[in-house]
Amino acid sequence: MSKDRKARVGEAIRDTLAEMIAREVKDPRVSAAGVVSITHVEMNADLSVATVRVSVFSGSRGSPGGDDKVADRAVEGLRAAAGFLRGPVARRLKLARPPELRFVRDTELAFGMKLTEIVRDDAATRKAADADDVPDPGWGSGGAVPAPPRSHDAEISGSESESESQSGSESQSGSESGSEEKND
Repeated sequence: MSKDRKARVGEAIRDTLAEMIAREVKDPRVSAAGVVSITHVEMNADLSVATVRVSVFSGSRGSPGGDDKVADRAVEGLRAAAGFLRGPVARRLKLARPPELRFVRDTELAFGMKLTEIVRDDAATRKAADADDVPDPGWGSGGAVPAPPRSHDAEISGSESESESQSGSESQSGSESGSEEKND
C-alpha cells in the first residue's frame, strides 16, 4: 500500500470524524470537555487500524490539555463511541473494511503552548531586567574616574566650533540676501 493512500485515507477519516464528533456523538464526557479536536490520524499498512490523536480544549481553563481529568474522560467517551463511529466513517468514505478506531490523547499542542508561554515569560523577564540595568558611569562605585580631556582635544573642539559658527553666520546672511531678492 502506498504512503500517499495511507495519508489520504487518514486525512479523510480525520475530517469525517471531526464532523461526526461535533454533530453526532452525544456522550456527556465528550460534550462536557469543551472543544475536541482531531490533530492527526495514522493508518497502519493495510488500513485496518486508525490511530486517532485527539486534543481537548477544556472549557474550564481555555487551554489545550487544560484539565487532565476532563480530557481523559473525553478520550474515554470517544473510545466508547468508537464502535458507533466505525461503520458510518467507512460508509461515508466508501471503504471496503471499516478501520478499527483507536483514540489517543495528543498532548503535543498543549506542550507546545506551554513552551511558548515559558519563552514569552522569559523574554519579558529579560526585558525587565535589561530595563533595570542602567549603565554605571563608574563614579561612586569604586570604578575608575574618567580622565579629563587632553589640551589638544580642547583646541580641536574649539577650532571646530569656531568654523561651525562662521559657516552658520554665512548661511544666515545668505538667507537674508535670498529674502531680499524675493521682496523685489
